Amino acid sequence: MTTSPYGEGTLPKGVRSRMIHGVNGLDVHILEGGYESPGRPLALLLHGFPDLAYGWRHLIPILADAGYHVVAPDQRGFGRTTGWVNGYDAPLGPFSILNMTRDALGLVLALGYRRTAMLVGHDLGSPIAAYCALARPDVFPSLVLMSAPFPGAPALPFNTADSDVPAAQPNTENQKLAAALAALDPPRELYQQYLSTRRANDDMWRPPEGLHAFLRAFFYVKSADWPGNNPHPLKARTAAELAQMPTYYVMDLGKTMPQTVAPFQPSAAEVLASKWLTEPELGVYTEEYGRIGFQGALQAYRVYSDPDLNAELRLFSGKTIDVPSLFIGGKSDWGAYSAPGALELMRTKATTKLAGVELIDGAGHWIQQEQPVRLGTLLLAFIKEVGGADHASR
Repeated sequence: MTTSPYGEGTLPKGVRSRMIHGVNGLDVHILEGGYESPGRPLALLLHGFPDLAYGWRHLIPILADAGYHVVAPDQRGFGRTTGWVNGYDAPLGPFSILNMTRDALGLVLALGYRRTAMLVGHDLGSPIAAYCALARPDVFPSLVLMSAPFPGAPALPFNTADSDVPAAQPNTENQKLAAALAALDPPRELYQQYLSTRRANDDMWRPPEGLHAFLRAFFYVKSADWPGNNPHPLKARTAAELAQMPTYYVMDLGKTMPQTVAPFQPSAAEVLASKWLTEPELGVYTEEYGRIGFQGALQAYRVYSDPDLNAELRLFSGKTIDVPSLFIGGKSDWGAYSAPGALELMRTKATTKLAGVELIDGAGHWIQQEQPVRLGTLLLAFIKEVGGADHASR
């Protein structure tokens, strides 16, 4: 299968689509470049929400031209990957972070590789990439996280044998924060809280203005094209601090996501100026999400808010990421600061070989689409520095 599953002219030359069958219970749809020459080192790219493998289309040829076999999958719950159960009432266990980490490991092995030369995770793909490096540094010997910093694995209690430790109490931090946000004037709520609700899928799948218009506004408002993005570090995870973020992060309570971003709909001239996301390219997103909806993509937000599903992550309590790593954000992206303190924890505790934190000018949240050339330059320089291309083996 070497043709585009999308519209004509929506995939760059040299990028093909195909299905990889039997990967941790999935049939995984991938986009790939540099596949013509056997023996190339593998670059694996993991997307976030509400993205697809297609979000890497501008970067794939850049890395392929540099000598890599570049693979970007539609992750579990997204796009043309099948084998997962769609619906709000579907079991959430398959969408746990460690199972999606197994998806990535299974894909590497299915492709006939023992190791990657480059692993990049963006947004929701970032924690999955982080746990790949945490759990299997032999397979993932270098790591690049984008937009979402990794603060470390949740910790188990330490040195409590001789103290009177009370029985485990429910963690009510999220509920307290939600109540504090709701008490603001005007009342607010975290976007993760909204995206975890039963109504979120239908709200976004069938908005009054149409799916295409909603997605255009959503991509625009989180990009460097929207002048309202002026991110900065927040002092603490409190309602007052979080409320400094734009409404697409800390929403007006009671509003849907389409209602939240609708006032920022770009003009016809602004759409025409968007060379990183043309109308035919946005049409790919409209077609894909129009076909299956958002629920599969939203399951991860529900997993993150379920303590039982995250308890398994405590297996890595106290463990650090010890492979060479790099964090890349957009200068106009709030992602680096939306979890206050996470960036500093990544720098000081969660990683031992962090090469640096790079913020790309002229990029918002969609770094690989907005500034693929600058991103490619950073990735290739990092891998050259750490010798990642020498790590590839079949």
